[in-house]
Amino acid sequence: MAVPVIDFSKLNGEERAKTMAQIANGCEEWGFFQLINHGIPEELLERVKKVAAEFYKLEREENFKNSKSVKLLSDLVEKKSSEKLEHADWEDVITLLDDNEWPEKTPGFRETMAKYRAELKKLAEKVMEVMDENLGLTKGYIKKALNGGDGDNAFFGTKVSHYPPCPHPGLVKGLRAHTDAGGVILLLQDDKVGGLQMLKDGQWIDVQPLPNAIVINTGDQIEVLSNGRYKSCWHRVLATPDGNRRSIASFYNPSFKATICPAPQLVEKEDQQVNQTYPKFVFGDYMSVYAEQKFLPKEPRFQAVRAM
Repeated sequence: MAVPVIDFSKLNGEERAKTMAQIANGCEEWGFFQLINHGIPEELLERVKKVAAEFYKLEREENFKNSKSVKLLSDLVEKKSSEKLEHADWEDVITLLDDNEWPEKTPGFRETMAKYRAELKKLAEKVMEVMDENLGLTKGYIKKALNGGDGDNAFFGTKVSHYPPCPHPGLVKGLRAHTDAGGVILLLQDDKVGGLQMLKDGQWIDVQPLPNAIVINTGDQIEVLSNGRYKSCWHRVLATPDGNRRSIASFYNPSFKATICPAPQLVEKEDQQVNQTYPKFVFGDYMSVYAEQKFLPKEPRFQAVRAM
């Protein structure tokens, strides 16, 4: 069983119907798929990988050695107990937004990542148009829902993560199992060091490294908008004893003020009771719940936000 790999360039040719069906299957049956020939220049992706690696070496590696995760793991090993580190991740992470502070010491980091983010945002919008069409929604429906109407108000963030070699990978996760809170997630993962896994039919499956592919997964808000046709999927990152795994995940998420609910066309008449599966809510309220419950089952999150 392998995560679907889809040639995105075939959307524009004779194999369009087949490619649309592959993407529908990726969204409905998996919640994860990999896009190749997605239109982002390979030369840009190579530069992104280069500046991300240099950034970690120059600006983050020493800090990680003194991080809370390293200290907690050392303390646990010293205790010689059979416990595992349940409330920490073996991950170094920064988030890039259009208006926050970016690293300044790494040559080329800012311009490379800004260009990459602009390309990815366009790709996210193309993927959402395919989802609209596959779901039978009007073109631009999901984008408009995430933006809270017309305009460009969506929250677009990029998480630059590194998972350094871990001396005791059996005792801690690189990143604990969770579903993503937002809309469409686009990931440039490490070409060589694996570790990302998704949960499918009760089994953890590796999301195999594929050079210059963009891994797409659907977040909780796409599950709600599609009225459960597309599911947000549990995933995690394993810690590994060797190799510094690089991961650059970008999130096309709703504006905090956007109201999210199932698309009316996708709600069966008999479902239109007070106790519809997914509530109508403001995304900022959902994020307040998610911040407390990220690593817990997702269904109670929907119930908690319903009660707000």
